[in-house]
Amino acid sequence: MKKIAVITGASSGIGREFVRTLSSHGQYDELWAIARDTARLEQLRAETPIPVVPISLDLSRPESVTTYASMLAEHKPDVSILINCSGYGKFESTQNISLEDNLGMIDLNCRALTAMTYVTLPYMSRGGEIIEIASVAAFQPIPYINVYGASKAYVLSFTRALSRELRPKGIHVMAVCPFWTK
Repeated sequence: MKKIAVITGASSGIGREFVRTLSSHGQYDELWAIARDTARLEQLRAETPIPVVPISLDLSRPESVTTYASMLAEHKPDVSILINCSGYGKFESTQNISLEDNLGMIDLNCRALTAMTYVTLPYMSRGGEIIEIASVAAFQPIPYINVYGASKAYVLSFTRALSRELRPKGIHVMAVCPFWTK
């Protein structure tokens, strides 16, 4: 059974940095790098000693989670670590952000993160790790990023509760709450 790492949002930002540094964290047979940009995912192969499996999916689309679940069912890996980095935020007056963008933040930051965690859990065993990327915005309401902050508050609350649930199974769950990141 292959021991794998799964990183969403792997083509840029925090996700890409996790890809670049993951080999210093542990040993993995493969790294499943998930993001929309196929070309950027292909570039990751040269940036890590871990064999990268580029998986081009748009996690804001429910069918992408279904595709990922099918891959897990087919390969039956031991997912040693899941790092959910996919997400985005719009930072301006609420009235200037479209309903589509506000709902998109909720879909990607909350629904997709929850779905990816849920479908991955059956492939994790004692010693497994889940890292959910939240934000300092999760800790209090902040004008001009209210939907983003609320979505990250969801991630923080979900992660804290899941950590308690999975502790007896030996699966460690952690929320990372970075400050503003370029």
